[in-house]
Amino acid sequence: MKSLFTALAVLAAVLILPAAPAGAATGLRVSGTKILESNGQEFVMRGTSHAHTWYATQTKAFADIKSLKANTVRVVLSGGRWTANTAADVANVVALCKQNKLICVLENHDTTGYGEQSGAYTLDQAANYWISVKSALVGQEDYVIVNIGNEPVGNNAVTPGWAAATSAAIQKLRTNGFEHALMVDAPNWGQDWQGTMRDSARTVFDSDPAKNTIFSIHMYGVYDTAAEINAYLDAFKTAGLPLVIGEFGFNHSDGDPDEDTIMAQAVSRGLGYLGWSWSGNGGGVEYLDQVTNFDVTQLTSWGQRLFNGANGIAATSKQASIYGGGTTDPTPPSTPGTPAVSNITSSGATLTWTASTDNVGVAGYDVYTSTGTSLGSTATNSITLTGLSAATAYQVYVKARDAAGNQSAQSPTASFTTLSGGGGGGCTAAGTVQSQWGNGYVVQPVTVTNTSTSAKTSWTVTFTLPAGHTLTGSWNAAVTVSGQTVTAKNLSYNGTLAPNASTSFGLQAGRPNGNTSVPSGYTCAN
Repeated sequence: MKSLFTALAVLAAVLILPAAPAGAATGLRVSGTKILESNGQEFVMRGTSHAHTWYATQTKAFADIKSLKANTVRVVLSGGRWTANTAADVANVVALCKQNKLICVLENHDTTGYGEQSGAYTLDQAANYWISVKSALVGQEDYVIVNIGNEPVGNNAVTPGWAAATSAAIQKLRTNGFEHALMVDAPNWGQDWQGTMRDSARTVFDSDPAKNTIFSIHMYGVYDTAAEINAYLDAFKTAGLPLVIGEFGFNHSDGDPDEDTIMAQAVSRGLGYLGWSWSGNGGGVEYLDQVTNFDVTQLTSWGQRLFNGANGIAATSKQASIYGGGTTDPTPPSTPGTPAVSNITSSGATLTWTASTDNVGVAGYDVYTSTGTSLGSTATNSITLTGLSAATAYQVYVKARDAAGNQSAQSPTASFTTLSGGGGGGCTAAGTVQSQWGNGYVVQPVTVTNTSTSAKTSWTVTFTLPAGHTLTGSWNAAVTVSGQTVTAKNLSYNGTLAPNASTSFGLQAGRPNGNTSVPSGYTCAN
């Protein structure tokens, strides 16, 4: 009788509560093929996966991933197949995502390859894990997507099948109060080469009482041609269902994915993509590491492609509006000042520039080579670069980034040459473009620094003018030109330099209209 009374009391309470307004949003949600934030702003995922469950101490990865412009991180968790991630740990992961203004896709990796790989968990067990850490997730619907189970079925038939097991897991989470956007991975190790998810996606979507399920395809060797990629993406477009490319790589043991088409089509269709994976891969797929040894300054070729290449994360990612991103603030920061170069070594240099301004605040600065390769990011208007190649000429520029994810125009370029590998003595030289116009520019200062431990009484700087450029003036140095090679020697009043002391000179050059190249290859000798 007591249980019956309680049930009737609860029912009565429910009946007298005001109904929720129709269409009320709780956090991230699905609308047709799109993913929206609770304010209606469209959100398109751009990010990578981080293997947190195996590398739980590598928490700096969250900030590093964000520094490369990602707006999303997919985090590997375990409920017991590996060391279980507790509710406290999950809460800390969510906090790290929020601290770094990343949308958090949390995935349970226990299900990987079920039916084919020994030890794999069922989707029902995955749902039980999410229920066990529910305390870390309730209230985080604006920031968290729950990826129920990674690659939950291998290539073998299982009972219940993928569609039935996925629908049951969705319903179990909804019954237990989960209002989050849910993400479901395809079978066939995520690649759906048999078309199971493609053909039953509508049934699975309709099984979700909240109609808030996102489908995730993993594109590896099965997707090695543009035709295969487009056919799969077209199927979900025709069905009007939300799809993301939840994993992909540039190479794989089962074939060579066409990452160029994957990324280009995702961008043109407004689909999210998440590359695999940040660092720590093993088992023969170490080449999928995007950085070496979790070091953001050591991007691999795959990392460069994903973050800085055509249709890459840096060029296409927009921060979630919950963090002040999206298109609500279209005004970019002002252009940073020309970087001044100092403290040049064989493997690094320090850059300092005039700070940018912005209506919502400057969030940071990003440093690139003239070819567009990222050299790092910083929250201030100064950075010390490391990991550079010895005796190498660099041309670098800076862009500012605001809290909405907008980037400024690039700063004028600065040039410098790192010391030789044995370097310590001698002097260094670095030039900064101060101003420029259609057919000319001024390089000032060209800074000469005594890097030795004894005083110097003279110096000679050489550098190269780009083809077609001509020297039209100079000051504070005796300058001669041979072909495109310029030699500048000290004058009587600026040749003596104490250890660590600097002096400077300047020059003016002419160039063909539209040619924005600048002098390079600065070297200094006694």
